[in-house]
Amino acid sequence: MTRLSATFAKLAQDNRAGFVAYVMAGDGDTATLLDRLPGAGADVIELGIPFTDPMADGPSIQAAAGRALDNGMTVKGTLALAKAFRAKHADTPLVLMGYANPIHHYGWDAFARDASNAGVDGLICVDLPPEEDQALREALSNVGIAIIRLATPTTDDDRLKTVAEGSSGFVYYVSTTGVTGAGIGAATDVGAAVARVRKATGLPVVVGFGVRTPDAAAEIAKASDAVVVGSAIVSANHDGGVETAIDLAQRLSAATHGAERNA
Repeated sequence: MTRLSATFAKLAQDNRAGFVAYVMAGDGDTATLLDRLPGAGADVIELGIPFTDPMADGPSIQAAAGRALDNGMTVKGTLALAKAFRAKHADTPLVLMGYANPIHHYGWDAFARDASNAGVDGLICVDLPPEEDQALREALSNVGIAIIRLATPTTDDDRLKTVAEGSSGFVYYVSTTGVTGAGIGAATDVGAAVARVRKATGLPVVVGFGVRTPDAAAEIAKASDAVVVGSAIVSANHDGGVETAIDLAQRLSAATHGAERNA
């Protein structure tokens, strides 16, 4: 059993949704923030790989990527942060989230090898569709790293079959058409979509791209397997540092874990 499957199995057993916290590598004191997130209630952590053209991300994460690149953060540096985290936290799943260009430049096989050595559990490659991810997917599969695909409100049943094929870990459901940090979809719509994606893929469904407050997290947690918060944590970290980001993470995790489940 992988760290991801073990985490989602425990969440299901406890009948609660998980809290997934996203941070951008190299934006502020990332090492300290990563180290403290499990204690703040994060069940899974997404670590962003900075890129010059993060087309799926809204203003907060775009700005964070720019700051991280200005600070000299690279793919290799991101993997070093992951390795340092894993040395202190044996059980919390760590998923990298980024774009194809830097990973391809690094080399699919080299990236998979080094990510495995760093203790990474999964990868979300936002702009690499299933038709184009075979080389990366095989490299990751060879070292036991999940390739995590996205589904959206416009993903129909036929497309879901393609999303499901070769996918593992969980499915990231983009709750609204748009970029990260945009408004969340209506909870009733999200609930129906999550049920459809879960049935089609057989995987846990994690909802993100718009959850910013504890109330919103609690609402989405009612019908999803986990809730991702990224832009709000990134903004809190930039505006107030690690303590502010951790305070927000604690409130988000409490709201998510305490939500009454419909799923």
